[in-house]
Amino acid sequence: MEFSREYMLWILLAIPVISLLFFFTLRRRRRMLAEYGDDALTEYLMPDASISAYRWKFILVLIALTLLIIGVAGPRVGSKLKEVDQKGREIIIALDVSNSMLAEDVQPSRIEKARQLIGRMVDDMDTDKVGLIIFAGDAYTQIPITDDYPSVKMFLSTAGPDIISKQGTAIGAAIELAARSFPSDNLSETDAEQLNNRAIIVITDGENHEDDAIQAARDANKKGINVFTIGLGDPDGVPIPVSPGSSVKKRNKDGMVVVSKLNEKLLMDIAREGEGAYFPVNRISSLTEELNKLQKTEMKKKVFADYAERYQYFAGFGLLFLLIETLILHRKNPVIRKMNLFNV
Repeated sequence: MEFSREYMLWILLAIPVISLLFFFTLRRRRRMLAEYGDDALTEYLMPDASISAYRWKFILVLIALTLLIIGVAGPRVGSKLKEVDQKGREIIIALDVSNSMLAEDVQPSRIEKARQLIGRMVDDMDTDKVGLIIFAGDAYTQIPITDDYPSVKMFLSTAGPDIISKQGTAIGAAIELAARSFPSDNLSETDAEQLNNRAIIVITDGENHEDDAIQAARDANKKGINVFTIGLGDPDGVPIPVSPGSSVKKRNKDGMVVVSKLNEKLLMDIAREGEGAYFPVNRISSLTEELNKLQKTEMKKKVFADYAERYQYFAGFGLLFLLIETLILHRKNPVIRKMNLFNV
C-alpha cells in the first residue's frame, strides 16, 4: 500500500494534541461541577446528565477524524506489476555472525553496529539491487539479490550467531558464495568485467580461520566484482561475552578467557586484491563515495504500474462513526431509563 498524498498524514499529529485538550477540558469540567457539591449531590441535581456519553462521543469523533485523514491521504494498493528499465548497481553484503561479533569494543556490540550500518546503507539505496549473505564457519544466503529493501531489513534483524551452528570465520567462503550469487544474464566473463557495476561488501572483525580469503577476493575481481571490507573491533583485542549483554566471558578448554582482535591487515589485503577499499567503522561514510564510483547500468525492475484506490473504505467508516456520534445524546435516554430491565 502507498498514499497518493502522503504529506496529508502529517495531520495525524493533531490527534494526540486534541486528546490532551479533551483530557484537560474534562478535568476542568469536573472541577466546576465539584463547586456545586459532592458527586452524590451533583447526580441528584442533574439526573439526566451522562458523563460516559460525553466520553463516547469524543472517542467516536476522534476515530472518524483519523479515518477521514487517512482517506484524504489517498491510500491505494498496487494491482499490477510491470517491468521497467532503471540504472543501478548490484551489491551483495556479507555479514560476519560468528561469536566474536558479540564483542562490545564497538557499542552496542560488533554485530549490532553492523546491522545498523547495513540498515543505513539500504535506506540510502534507490535503484540498486542488494543481497545479504551471513557467514561464520560457513556461508549462507540470507536473502538473494533483490530490490525489495523492506525484506532485506526484515531478514537483517534476525541475523546473529545463533542462526549458524558451525562457528568460525570463513571469509573466503562468503566471498565465493557472493560472487556466485550475482545474476549471470548469460554474460561472458569479459562482458561482466566491463560492466563494473557489482560489489561485495564484507563486514567482519577479520579473524579468518577457515580458508584463503585473499584468493577468493582475487577470483571475484576477475569476474568484474569489486570487494570492499569494513572492519569492526579493537586491534588490541577484547573478551567475548557468552551471550549478548552478558558479563560472563567465553573461555577456551584450558579455562583462559577468549580474546578477539580486529585483523586490519587481512581486511586491507582482501580489499586490495578485490580492487575495492578497506574502511574502519569510524570512516564508513567514505564507503558511499567509493560505491558511487561504480558504473550504473540498465537493470530490469518490477514496480507497481496500476493502483486500486482504497480511500472510500476509510471515508465510509469515518462517516459511519460520525453518524453514530450524532445518535448519542449528551443526556441519559429517558425511555431506556424507565424500562428497568434489570429490576425485579
